[in-house]
Formats: sequence, C-alpha cells, structure tokens
Amino acid sequence: MCSIILNITPQGVFIAANRDEMINRPWLPPARHWADDVIAGKDETAGGTWLGINRHGVVAAILNRHGSLGPAPGKRSRGDLPLLALAAPSAAEAASNIAKLNAGAYRSFNLVTADRDGAYIVRGLGDGAPDVAQLPPGVTMLTAGEPNDMAEPRIARHLPKFQNSDWPAWETLLTDSAGPRISALNIPPGPEGFGTVCSSLLELPRKGDCSWHFAAAGESFVKLNLFS
Repeated sequence: MCSIILNITPQGVFIAANRDEMINRPWLPPARHWADDVIAGKDETAGGTWLGINRHGVVAAILNRHGSLGPAPGKRSRGDLPLLALAAPSAAEAASNIAKLNAGAYRSFNLVTADRDGAYIVRGLGDGAPDVAQLPPGVTMLTAGEPNDMAEPRIARHLPKFQNSDWPAWETLLTDSAGPRISALNIPPGPEGFGTVCSSLLELPRKGDCSWHFAAAGESFVKLNLFS
C-alpha cells in the first residue's frame, strides 16, 4: 500500500510520497530512463514507474487499490499509466487522457496527476472508463482507497499530522515508522519481505523551479537534478 499526500495551496502544490513494495523487487531511482523530458523511477520487473515528472512540471503517481497488489494474467502493467500521463503538458490533460483508456485492461488503480495549478485523481475500478475528480485545495492523503478516508488506519493516524504541519516538517512525517504496521506510514521490512522502499518530496511552486528530493529506504534525502 503506497501513500501520497498533497497540499494544494495558492503558492503551488506540494507532494510527499512513499512507495511500498516487495524489498527484493528490483528498481532504479528517478532518472531519464525513457525520454529527455521525463524523469521517473523505473521498476525493473515490469518496466514502468510509480512516480515521475515531466519538463512541463506535471507529476504522475500510481497506487494500487485494495485487493489488487501485484500483476494478474491478461492485465497490463499499471506502471505504464504514469508514463502515458506524463506525455501531457498539464495535470488536467494528463487525467483526461488516462480517463479515455479502458480500465478493464489494468488491475484497479488510483492515479494522481498534479502541476502548479492543482491535482486530479483518476480511479480505475476494474472495468469501463476510469473516473476523474479534481482534488480540492488543502491537504489530501491517498492510499489504496478513497482520498482522506478516515476508515483507513494509515490515513486516520497521519492525515491530521500533515494538515497541522508546515511543509518543512513533512520530511519527518513521511519517514515515521513507529506504531503498528497497519497504520505506519514508512513501513520497516517485515518477515514477508514487504516494506517502504523509497520516499519523495516534490515542490511545484507557482513561481520558481520545481524540485524533487528523493531517498531510498534508510538513506538521506538528496535533491535530484531536474530540467535546466
């Protein structure tokens, strides 16, 4: 269960995200693995990504929905969806493009697109056309269900912390591994070999350059070189 938290403000959009995965599933940190105008992490098993940004400042991130962890016969990799979204020059157009696809070609998903002006969630629920909704101003947290669903233990525990903290504090909040695993935000590796493998902090300001700070599990955040 991955997590993404967004704060949509008049100053821009600010994003924190953790990728939870099998520890032994190979991946590469964000880089220009596909094209010069896209920087994204690379999943070496299926070839797609979980999170990326393009030259226009559009961010796209994919999360599995409940009960859909891992691949399934006859289904395309959900890791392709952020790359398709990142072909667009805006978050709105990226969401619209994904909504034209057949959700039945993929296991269920939550796709988030964002830019300096706002953010969208695209829900693929197993068949038909994906559903698109614009996220409201303020803080939104999303895992494997619906945005800000307080029935989700992780959201119930951590959403109020993000809502009541300013941006500089979000790094500490994102790395919180205390408490029961069901509600932990940064999950230590467990006996089943699953945990948080990397974390990201992205700033999409209305004025100035976008930035991405990235950390593999157990390492310090480093600022990535984006687009000059």
